[in-house]
Amino acid sequence: MEALQYIVTTFQEYLWSFPMIFLLFGTHLYFTWHLRFIQRKIPEGIRLSVAGAGQEKGKDAVTPYSALATALAATIGTGNIVGISTAIAIGGPGAVFWCWVTGIFGIATCYAECFLSVKYRVRQPDGTYCGGPMYVLEHRLGKRGLAVAFALFTFLASFGIGSSVQSYSIRMAVEQQISVSPHLIGIVVGVLAGLIIIGGNRQIAKVCTWLVPCMSVLYLCGCLYIIIKNYAFLPEAVQTIVGMAFAPRAAAGGVAGGAVLLGMRTGISRGLFTNEAGLGSIPMAASTAGNVDAHRQGLISMTGPFWDTVVLCAITGIAAVSSMLAHPDAYRAVKPDAMCFVAFRELPFGGGMILSISLALFAFATIIGWNVYGSCAVRYLWGEKGVRVYQVLYMFFTYLGAVMTMNLVWGISDLLNSLMAIPNLICIWLLRDEVRQGR
Repeated sequence: MEALQYIVTTFQEYLWSFPMIFLLFGTHLYFTWHLRFIQRKIPEGIRLSVAGAGQEKGKDAVTPYSALATALAATIGTGNIVGISTAIAIGGPGAVFWCWVTGIFGIATCYAECFLSVKYRVRQPDGTYCGGPMYVLEHRLGKRGLAVAFALFTFLASFGIGSSVQSYSIRMAVEQQISVSPHLIGIVVGVLAGLIIIGGNRQIAKVCTWLVPCMSVLYLCGCLYIIIKNYAFLPEAVQTIVGMAFAPRAAAGGVAGGAVLLGMRTGISRGLFTNEAGLGSIPMAASTAGNVDAHRQGLISMTGPFWDTVVLCAITGIAAVSSMLAHPDAYRAVKPDAMCFVAFRELPFGGGMILSISLALFAFATIIGWNVYGSCAVRYLWGEKGVRVYQVLYMFFTYLGAVMTMNLVWGISDLLNSLMAIPNLICIWLLRDEVRQGR
């Protein structure tokens, strides 16, 4: 088992160190140019997302905004909190800048993949829609093998990064505050998730439309309080983040300096993994929206990386660095994944509890959001008859995650998650001119 874990970890770290960074970030840059900086249409995408355009009534109908909320539920997770503080600890504050830049350029790739998946989605007998890179690969490009590979990677990754790893994160968040049986946590999380998941895409989307704003506001209020409390250090924090992105130097207090390349690699890899643009997951949620054309839904869906990385990760990074500058002694010898708890202790009351609740909500949202992705993959591979069996297995893995050690599962699911990107990137590169013409 240790040998398998070593192999998986080595392969996963190699894949995310250079090959995947080159493929994904290079794609982000190319489509930003190819689509003539479509990021400029973010205000239009935000307007469309809240306007309720394209709403379709009927069983399991999903509005464009609900589809976006579902994608955000799966995308916004503990990586936005713990992941950013860990990136700062490893790559220095400059990693925040590169994570932010990755989110900006990733918006273009997100538009491209969502445009194609909505354009080539299929309508189910019950009137709902199902789509994703696998449908584009098979129906438009005739590449059945790549389509099956993508669906299998998604199906297997969902049991790790989608369910078990997230329930383990919930367990860790709960145990920060109270002592409770992991089995009880697993049962409660599995049952709550099951009650939502069994209701289908419409039920998941309805929950996500209120869960995503609520959990985001709760967490962002805590971050903004930290920033305001340390407002005197805000200019220095921003200067440190931007300056250390290009020039290694020693910083004040508990903020360590680091090599530019290390900060760049850490920030870019964290940004790529956090916003999921190019991995092929977001298009599956986008495809569930009701009557809406591909261009419109592409604009709506591309706001996902904006909220996830450009806003949430940036505010997290600024709050963390300003807190480190203001209270350097509090961060000495602190583990990277505990740095966020140190920052939230600055809240006047219940800082640790608020952060634990935020982490638990983010992880729970990822559980129900990733079920949409896994269900899309199962529906493609085995038809509707396999979805209910998958949902039961998914809930069981949610329970297992709370009672198991996650190191190997995390490594395997991270690896499968990154492998999803390869068929998806082949798809959007081959159809790049079609994306531009439909813009």
